[in-house]
Amino acid sequence: MVAMRRLPHLNGIRAFEVAARCGSFAAAATEMNVTAAAVSRMVQVLEARLGVPLFERKANRLMLTAHGRTYQVGLSPILDALAQLTDQVQAQAGSRVLTIGVGPTFAIRWLIPRLESFRKIAPDIDVRITTGGVAAPFADDWTCGIKLGDGNWPGLVAERLFDADLFPVCAPRHAQRLKSPRQLKPVSLLRVRHAREDWPQWLRAAGLTGISVAGPTFEFYGQALQAACDGLGVSLGIRPYVDDDLRARRLVAPFKLSVPKSDHWFLIFKASRREEPTFVTFQRWIRNAVQARRSLP
Repeated sequence: MVAMRRLPHLNGIRAFEVAARCGSFAAAATEMNVTAAAVSRMVQVLEARLGVPLFERKANRLMLTAHGRTYQVGLSPILDALAQLTDQVQAQAGSRVLTIGVGPTFAIRWLIPRLESFRKIAPDIDVRITTGGVAAPFADDWTCGIKLGDGNWPGLVAERLFDADLFPVCAPRHAQRLKSPRQLKPVSLLRVRHAREDWPQWLRAAGLTGISVAGPTFEFYGQALQAACDGLGVSLGIRPYVDDDLRARRLVAPFKLSVPKSDHWFLIFKASRREEPTFVTFQRWIRNAVQARRSLP
């Protein structure tokens, strides 16, 4: 059972903090839009609750006692944080801005081609895409993010979207010459710098040894996949990056073997965003998009 908080009356706390900052009940009354007598009474009630004096009342000014100084030093940052949190919640409540943090390849190869359908159901939402790659931390101004990982992001809610399956893909004219995975040996295998284990993982699953993973190395999956479309070599496709390319026959998968990565795609967000209308609309849309993808042959 959670213990009940023992808090003094918040009006008294505010009256004390303003009076301590302004140096008089009269100045505090002006800021709080009440009378000086009302401020004085609220502070007296707070002092009675605490059991200690917070001010020495002089003829023309107030002086903090030692207890008062301790209380003010602790209260000011708490009230500043409360004001900031209030502004944040009010801004979220009235905001129709949706900021999505996502890696550049996911944005270009899956999300952006589908945003037209989102705009049809929510034309009043201002969608903003911000990219930063796999290692980019979750930013406070993001409404949500889409990331590849193990689902463990401290302080964030992670909702699983897609599996991330790996399989070789290449331009159609190259696929005609690849009847067996063993024929990859003389072929240029396109690599991604931050995913060096992808090819070794797939080759082990195919039971292949003695194949050197040699070929150009790219910073992002999207670059390697574009190079494969242009006939530079064979890349490892990763779902859902290659869904549209396979359907359009820009890329083909010459072999049936598909190997799941240990990571998955997740929609990530702060729990405080869960009821935010713009986020709820996007969450519902992407869930439907994921379901529609699963129903495709």
